[in-house]
Amino acid sequence: MKVIRVVAMALTVGIGMGSAAMADGFKDCTKLDKASWKPASEAEAKAKALGYEVRRSKVEGSCYEVYGVKEGKLYELFYSPEDLSLKHTIAK
Repeated sequence: MKVIRVVAMALTVGIGMGSAAMADGFKDCTKLDKASWKPASEAEAKAKALGYEVRRSKVEGSCYEVYGVKEGKLYELFYSPEDLSLKHTIAK
């Protein structure tokens, strides 16, 4: 019985850690309704102006997430769709 309990606890901890590792994005940029958001292409243009080679972009929570490469390194840039301010950057 103790072995089963130990295995169950290990699985629970492992699943929790896996979920935390996958959730590395920044998701809270605005409370503004999506109908009022500026176009995602403008967030991409801001990233290009900062010297990033934009690979793609998507909506992540209430942010525009722009994937860009600069000096050979991949970055995730999170922009507010409300005013296109850069809220967070993650180097990969």
